[in-house]
Amino acid sequence: MRIPKAFKNTSLVVGALISLAIIFCAVFAPFVATHGVEQMDMINRFAWPTPGHILGTDNFGRDLWSRLVYGARVSLSIAIISVACAAVVGTVVGLVSGYFGGWVDQLLMRITDIFLGFPPLVLALAIVAVMGPGIANISFAIIIVTWTEYARVVRATTLVLREQNYVQAARALGANPVRILFREVLPNAFGPIIVLASLGLGTAIISESALSFLGFGLPPPTPTWGWTLAYGTRFIRDEPWLSIISGATIMITVLGFNLLGDGLRDILDPRQLSRSGGKSK
Repeated sequence: MRIPKAFKNTSLVVGALISLAIIFCAVFAPFVATHGVEQMDMINRFAWPTPGHILGTDNFGRDLWSRLVYGARVSLSIAIISVACAAVVGTVVGLVSGYFGGWVDQLLMRITDIFLGFPPLVLALAIVAVMGPGIANISFAIIIVTWTEYARVVRATTLVLREQNYVQAARALGANPVRILFREVLPNAFGPIIVLASLGLGTAIISESALSFLGFGLPPPTPTWGWTLAYGTRFIRDEPWLSIISGATIMITVLGFNLLGDGLRDILDPRQLSRSGGKSK
């Protein structure tokens, strides 16, 4: 039996498996977690992995596996919301800028350059510091620092697509610009957008974890990966397990989404070089 092309792509398969496993744990957290997220066991403080606590416990005897599972809900919720909104905003800006050109393109791209001029993490910290912690505010901060990526990629794609024959034909037949953008140009620009969104999920998770690590994320007792990592550094000399497990969870999750993005890029555009070092055909 012939194997589908997608299943021959190692990055895509491995990335999809990791991503689906993380998503499964987040969606079914009450069934996957082995203990209550705030359930304490002071007798087993700082326990290393055992059958009762498969990833050990923290300084309050709370099961680390359960807290990481529920933390996945927070990280993925913020990542999905921020990536979806950033993709919509950036795509609209990129479509309008690339299709109309002229002063519209210059204005939108200069606005984009202004946002690109700020260090992303510093800008996100400033926004959350002013607006306060919360899923909505953190998501908004990540949207502000990431929409520019979609705008520039979609603009570059639109500049090429607007010269294609089918776009020129639609224009000659009197189709209005909105119809051309969303019926002719956008469907053919989905490839780069999907790839960028899959890679953006990893970036959003890192951003949320960084904000939590620096104390600007959701406040305790909400379980977040960044807060768990930050709290573990207080005991890193004597109990490094907390930081190692928390950091490894973030690393594996981001790696999964990045591999998924690389695999999608190879499938959707086989002529483009893969980040993993693959050669174009």
